[in-house]
Amino acid sequence: MTKKITLKAEKREDVGKGASRRLRRLNDRVPAIVYGAGAEPTQISLAHNEISHTLKEPSVFSQILTLDIDGKKSMVVIKDLQRHPFKPRIMHVDFLRIKSDQLITLLVPLVFIGGDTAPGVKVGAGVVLHHFKEVELQCLPADLPEKIEVDLSHMELNEAIHLSQLPLPKGVELVADLSNPHNDQSVVSIQKPRRTEAQATTAATTAATTEEADKAAEAKQKS
Repeated sequence: MTKKITLKAEKREDVGKGASRRLRRLNDRVPAIVYGAGAEPTQISLAHNEISHTLKEPSVFSQILTLDIDGKKSMVVIKDLQRHPFKPRIMHVDFLRIKSDQLITLLVPLVFIGGDTAPGVKVGAGVVLHHFKEVELQCLPADLPEKIEVDLSHMELNEAIHLSQLPLPKGVELVADLSNPHNDQSVVSIQKPRRTEAQATTAATTAATTEEADKAAEAKQKS
């Protein structure tokens, strides 16, 4: 079951690049903004340690969070996140307000299970190729899954699972228009491992050496 997350935030009146730098340096807080659901955008700040800890949750980007701004709570999702290019620092966060009766669109991670026991791997000596790590879904907030599990245990060699075959919960739809067959892309497949260029060269050299040895042996027998 998904762990419910509440983030505490404070409104901020002092905005701009200089104000944001002071906020980070002097108060160890992260500037952020929350917008959407027909309300005015609100400039806020969060404790860096709290948001940094929250971002360690694997499903945080596909989860509805509770944002507590000076005691007033809203349902939100993270829409954008800026990190420092080389320091372990969160620079800015964008939150989108949501309403319980309005559809939301989010990227949800795919979790692949059973690949080790798939016939295409155990018997066919194939390898699992992941073509998607997440999919864009649309649903009401109450129906939002934290992940989509994809069972590979039945898959044979050269078999693939497409977007249209994903096991979506009731009330959840793919954003991709699958009425166009070209959009029904492969999510995961099991294929024979490709030989590297070095392996191919080694195999060709071995074959050539064997052929030369056979010809030499044949010539020796005739002489």
